[in-house]
Amino acid sequence: MPRQSSQWDFGPELFPPEATRRVLSVTELTADIRRALEKQIGQVWVTGEITNFRQQMSGHIYFTLKDAGAQLGCVLFRGDAVANRGALADGRKVVLKGHITVYEPRGQYQLQVLAVELQGVGALQAAFERLKEKLGAEGLFAPERKRPLPRFPQRIGLVTSPTGAAIRDVLQVMRRRNPTVEIILTPCAVQGAGAAAEIAAAIGLLNEWSQKSSAPLDAILVTRGGGSLEDLWAFNEEAVARAIFQSALPVVSAVGHEIDFTISDFVADLRAATPSAAAEILSEGVFAAARWVAQVPAQLGEKAGRRLLGERRHFEQLARRFQTVHPRRQWAGRRQQADELQLAISRCARRQLQKLRAAWRTGRDRLARVRPGRMLALRRELLQGRQDRLGRQARLRLENLRQRAASLAARLQLLGPEQVLARGYSITRDAATGRILRDAAQTAPGQQLMTRLKTGEVSSTVTVVAAVYDRR
Repeated sequence: MPRQSSQWDFGPELFPPEATRRVLSVTELTADIRRALEKQIGQVWVTGEITNFRQQMSGHIYFTLKDAGAQLGCVLFRGDAVANRGALADGRKVVLKGHITVYEPRGQYQLQVLAVELQGVGALQAAFERLKEKLGAEGLFAPERKRPLPRFPQRIGLVTSPTGAAIRDVLQVMRRRNPTVEIILTPCAVQGAGAAAEIAAAIGLLNEWSQKSSAPLDAILVTRGGGSLEDLWAFNEEAVARAIFQSALPVVSAVGHEIDFTISDFVADLRAATPSAAAEILSEGVFAAARWVAQVPAQLGEKAGRRLLGERRHFEQLARRFQTVHPRRQWAGRRQQADELQLAISRCARRQLQKLRAAWRTGRDRLARVRPGRMLALRRELLQGRQDRLGRQARLRLENLRQRAASLAARLQLLGPEQVLARGYSITRDAATGRILRDAAQTAPGQQLMTRLKTGEVSSTVTVVAAVYDRR
């Protein structure tokens, strides 16, 4: 039966027979792409800006390298020996060397980094750090080799541009603070190609001239105004650093603004924040001395006034002491002291007499109180009083005992057997033993009994024992 056509029949061009087509898996296709990229492109140098920087706990570093039109994933494995690994950070512009490959699980092509170089300012900063580390290891920055500046410099060598702002600032400060200082200018370029060689040559020339001159230099000032890192780069060259290190004269470095640091700042004997600050440091001794000299008249006047005031006070004290030790004043004082002593003696005599009178009265009273006759009368009265109290207490005690005995006798008489017998009761005893009988069961026929009445006793013999029950 012939095959019917339909609107979805595209023909053998779109869907060839299975025997004539090759079907790839995603893994196979990705592997083919990786091999093709590694073969066709291989190792490359690429530049751009770092973004999405992240370092995993495994030590591998992942980031993206981008420019205005595209971006490229990058990886730096922990085991790869790559210099400047620490220079990688977000925002850095770098030049990378690496292999183009494909990360197959994601089907993403990436650059496996093999070398890192900073681009532009970053490269200059890296060169700065390398030279700083090198010179520091050689001892060019050692604090113990720093030389002190002269306190009163008379001649200063100046290494700078003759047309820059730095020389104007230095001269203006020197004219104001130390106009007598002599400045020997060695003009040179302070930026651009060949500037480092000119600066180093100027430092060497000033040292040579100072050694041959009859009026040698006291210090050298190397300076220029502010600028970018590229503008200040001449002062980061090794030639300038070694010229400063080899200088026989103390060197002051004042390059750029306060926040700028150059290699020459570290090698120099003293670093100043600005050219004006360097001029102030070099002129501080003379300026301070001039200020001190200007203040001397006032200080001398003040000290003379204080000395005069002190001498005047000392003279007044001597005058007062002389008045106190004058013979007339001493005689008057002695007379007054004699009067006071006389009055004191009189007061002491009167007080002593009063004390003796009081003691005599006290002794008299004590003697009157201890006379035998008076004491005997007092004792007699006390004895009589105690005897009377004792008799009253004895009589009262005897009366109380009599009343208590009468009361007990009356109670005893009420409770005695005579009162019971008087009411018609009797007491029966066993005639043989005298035992009082309280129960009929205690008797037996033929037993002899004695019965006591109020008056007299009755003897009887038990014939019959009858039980009497209590009706209560």
